[in-house]
Amino acid sequence: MVLPPSFQSDNPNQVCRLVRSLYGLKQASRQWNDKLTGALLSNVAGNNPVQINQLKQFLDRSFKIKDLGQLNFFLGIKAFRNSKGLNICQRKYTLEILEENGFLESKPANTPFTTGLRLTNLEGDLLDNPGIYRRLVGKLLYLTNTRPDISYAVQQLSQFVDKPRHTHLTAAHRVLRYLKGSPGNGLFYSSNSDIKVQGFSDSDWATCAESRKSITGYCIYIGKYLVSWRTKKQATISRSSSEAEYRALASTVCEIQWLIYLLADLKIHIDSPVALFCDNRSAIAIGENFVFHERTKHIEIDCHVVRQKIHEGVIKLLAISSHNQNADGFTKALPKPSFDFFHSKLGLQDLHAPA
Repeated sequence: MVLPPSFQSDNPNQVCRLVRSLYGLKQASRQWNDKLTGALLSNVAGNNPVQINQLKQFLDRSFKIKDLGQLNFFLGIKAFRNSKGLNICQRKYTLEILEENGFLESKPANTPFTTGLRLTNLEGDLLDNPGIYRRLVGKLLYLTNTRPDISYAVQQLSQFVDKPRHTHLTAAHRVLRYLKGSPGNGLFYSSNSDIKVQGFSDSDWATCAESRKSITGYCIYIGKYLVSWRTKKQATISRSSSEAEYRALASTVCEIQWLIYLLADLKIHIDSPVALFCDNRSAIAIGENFVFHERTKHIEIDCHVVRQKIHEGVIKLLAISSHNQNADGFTKALPKPSFDFFHSKLGLQDLHAPA
């Protein structure tokens, strides 16, 4: 805080009383964002140690920061860096969840969700203490930051936090038993990866037994390493599997476009179209064919962002078999062999597993 330009005082130690805190104003977040954005855009980040130190010194002059050294542990996420790359995991956080719920000595499960299980709001008795279920699901949601293999299971469980039942808690306990088998699994990013973006989009049509809404699942890679993934129930009911797949494509395209913008901010430009794989040829035809009026007139206009990005050369749709669809595990519960294949494509690494 500085004195107003017109303020005159003979006492150099005199200060102004703060009538209202800046952080209490509605404009506080916008002002902070403007200042931080301006400061960051005026400097360029990189992997040069000299430039990194210069950036730290600049930020310290602007915001009075403290250099805590190499990233090691942040918000429950462990970061381990060596010459090969970076591994991030939440082993300590996972063990705390298992201990809190009494599953440290449980028998591990092969998959996080039972194949063919359909949870509903009506089957099973209501829990006497729903807070236990809500806390568990909330912690599992945070765990998906480094454990994409449980994304589908947690998405299913999170739909019932309002009135959880014993069947829902049993399904949540299976996730804990699965985590018991590999609490140290985490994402690995190689230091020698090429900058090639590719995505996989999938959908499970009318999978919700009550609303008949479909599930969107996608995963996006830079090189061979997973950087973005999602499992989400679609907002509207799709009239066909092709429509459900096309809506999933629209969500994936928007995510890819956001990643391209992010990479551009980091001075990395993607020249060639991003390969987007889909296992539904009809959905690919809808995206590439501008004359399918009768089959697509009921689909919302915002879904046709797929056509626009194809026309602009941002993405290129490619067909892929369902067996090789990496996003399959984000839309449904898979049996053990299929889940193992899905798991192998996520780039998970366990530093604590025996050699």
